[in-house]
Amino acid sequence: MDIENQNTVSVTEKTDFAEPPDYRVILLNDDYTTKEFVTRVLMHIFRKTESDAVSLTEKVHRAGSAAIGVYTYDIAVTRTTLTIQRARENGFPLQCIMEKA
Repeated sequence: MDIENQNTVSVTEKTDFAEPPDYRVILLNDDYTTKEFVTRVLMHIFRKTESDAVSLTEKVHRAGSAAIGVYTYDIAVTRTTLTIQRARENGFPLQCIMEKA
């Protein structure tokens, strides 16, 4: 009897991990927050180029809202929170929301 063959075990491992959902961050237009402030927020918090930031600011202004980007949950929460905090510190009512993408 071959002892080596008796101790051989075959293991098949199956791992099914669901990707965490992404979240869309959306800026909402208001009648008080300046376009300059929104553009700065987009550049500093969302790391948009100046050209992209101006374009998105105009889209928010004309359409009433615009999706700024799609991020993992933690990043979306952080950027949404920072945007609202920065707006309040500067006396603006800017709203930033997130939704599952």
